[in-house]
This record gives sequence, C-alpha cells and structure tokens, in this order.
Amino acid sequence: MNDSRPAYIDSAAGWVVVAATFVATFTVFGIAYSFGSFFGSMADEFGSARSAIALFFSITTFLYFALGVVTGRVADRIGPRPVLLFGTACLVIGLLITSRVQSLWLGYLTYGLGVGIGVACAYVPMVATVGLWFERRRSAALGASVAGIGVGTLVAAPLTEELIERHGWRQTYVFMAVAAAILLSLASIGARRPAGPGGPVAVVPLRQVIGGSRTFGLLYTSTALVAFSLFIPFVFLDDYIGEKGITGSAGLLVGTIGFTSVIGRLGLGAVAAVLTPLRLYQGSFLVIALSFLLWLAAGTNYAMLVVFAVVLGVAYGGFIALAPAVAADFFGPVGLGGVLGALYTAAGVGGLIGPPAAGALIDRFGYSSTILVAMGFGLVSFAALLPLRPTAT
Repeated sequence: MNDSRPAYIDSAAGWVVVAATFVATFTVFGIAYSFGSFFGSMADEFGSARSAIALFFSITTFLYFALGVVTGRVADRIGPRPVLLFGTACLVIGLLITSRVQSLWLGYLTYGLGVGIGVACAYVPMVATVGLWFERRRSAALGASVAGIGVGTLVAAPLTEELIERHGWRQTYVFMAVAAAILLSLASIGARRPAGPGGPVAVVPLRQVIGGSRTFGLLYTSTALVAFSLFIPFVFLDDYIGEKGITGSAGLLVGTIGFTSVIGRLGLGAVAAVLTPLRLYQGSFLVIALSFLLWLAAGTNYAMLVVFAVVLGVAYGGFIALAPAVAADFFGPVGLGGVLGALYTAAGVGGLIGPPAAGALIDRFGYSSTILVAMGFGLVSFAALLPLRPTAT
C-alpha cells in the first residue's frame, strides 16, 4: 500500500519545510510571548491598570487565532509563501509604529494588528503545509515544526528583558522588527507545498468538512477553556514577581516554559507516532490545569516557580504539538489549514478574555484567587475532551 504513496511523502524535502516552519514559529511567537517583559515598562509609562496593559497581549492573541481561519484557507488555495510574506510586512510595520505610539489605544491597534496578522500568516498556513508532506512521520514532523514556538520563547523572553533594561521598550521593538524581517524572509524560502495532490486544488468548503461535527464542537470548547488559563502566566509572571518581591527573573521563567515546551512538542510528538495522539492530547490538558497548583503553592519561592514553569511548559508543548495531529486524524490532512484556523478561533476567544479578566481579578482579589480560577477553567477544558474516542487506524 505504501508503494502507491507520492514520492514526496515523508521525504527529505518535507523536512526542509519543517525547518522553515520552525524558523517562522520561532520568530513570531518569540515576539508575541515575550510581551510580559514589556509589561512593567509600558504600565509605568502609560500609567495604566493591569487589565489595560494585558489587552495588548489579548487583542493580539485573539487576532492571530481568529484570523487563522482566513489565512489557513487562503494558504490552502495559493500556498503558504505569499501569505507568510504578507504577514512579515504587517508584523514589521506594526512593531515599528508601536515603538513610536504615544497613546495606549493607538498601541492596541498597531501592535494588535501588526503582530496578530503576522502570527496568523505564519502559524496555521505553515503548520498545515507540514501536514501535507508527511504521513507515517506526521506527528513527529508537526512536533518538530512547532518546537520553534518554545525555542523562540526561550530565547526572546530573557533577551527582551535585557534589551528593555539597556535600551528601553521602544527601541527593543525596533530591534524585534529588524530581526523579524530577516528571519521570516529566510523562512519563506522553504515555505512551499508538495507538487501534485498537495498543490493548488479546489478547496472543500469548511462547513462541509466539519459540518455539525460533535467532535469539532468538543475540540473547540476545550481549546477555548484551556486558552483562558494558559496565557495568564505569559502576561503576569513578571508582575507577580515584582509584587511579591521575589529575587529572580520573570523572563527566565517564561523562557523556561518555552524551553520545556520544546520537550513536550518533540517528545510527545514523537511518542504520538506510536501511541494515540488523542490520549496524549487529553493528558496534556489535565497537566496544564494541575500545574496551577504548583504556582499557588510556590508563594515567594522562586525555585518552586521554576518547577511550575517546567511542568506547564511540557504540557503546553504537548497541547500545541498534538493539536494538528489530532485534527488531521479526525478530519484528514487536505484542507487542514482551514480546519486548524477554525479550531484556533477558540484559542483566540480564550486568549482575548483570559488575561484582562485575570488582571481585573488580581486587582480586586489578588493572585491566589486568580490562580484557582485559572486551574478551574483548565479542569473543565480537560473534562470537555473526555467524550472523544481515538479514530480507527
């Protein structure tokens, strides 16, 4: 049966696309997930509440997940390269303008649209393209390609913290814009679909693929709920350390989440080639929820916060790496860009609501109550996945 497979399936050329996707996700998510390092400086300059500054991250997160359904479908039709290059231009221009804004509301527009469109054009289109190049090694290839998210977070969060301390937050955004232009231009070289069946085709309407699918509904609900909790540490760890007077780097903690997420992405992505991706995916959601107990127990203990970052990072990496594989198992690899884009609008909703809501809760009730609320949303997200059963192979 394998003899009838196209020659490009599981080929060396596919791994070039994996490398390009790694660079693209490294760049855009390194920028997006380093926002916590900017939190204090921007709050001080604009004199704003936690919830107002958190909206920078939330609007951006909502846009890149919500727009994924558009960029994914466009890439299904015309290929990932033009989509990626358009996103690169938006990201670079958005960062440069944000470095000069004098109004918080204008910053929402420039940063939110620039980074939001940039990530949307790099993430779903590139990851979906990887799925077209692989069959037997699909889970491992997808895990490797999205490992760029974790490595980008590991590198960018501590680096931006240092750059902001030396040059200020405005000049740091200029540095980011230059780096993004270079790295994403390089990634575009390897952004291509396979010839033949993976090339330009008539795309099946998305509603026909997912229809009234109960499976899609459960995946969507669980993703929205877990996203409510997941992005809170990325935004508030820096503020938490400052409020508690803890000696230690918040950028290093966020970087640790990124680094250990690579272990989750690569490790669980590889294991999913042997075991059931869905079961590993469900387990990742449970661990994400329970990891917040470690944050709650940490108090002012920095070493315990590192443990929290490690556990959350591995589970978060599993969630990100396995989501495309689970979607491909249920709905197939052709048109995966549209399916992933539709699914990730749920993460956009959770990401839009979670950090500002957490900021408001922290202002009123403090961190302990907010962390418990985050854990509760994580547990409900895990429960929403339990009715799903693995597909027959």
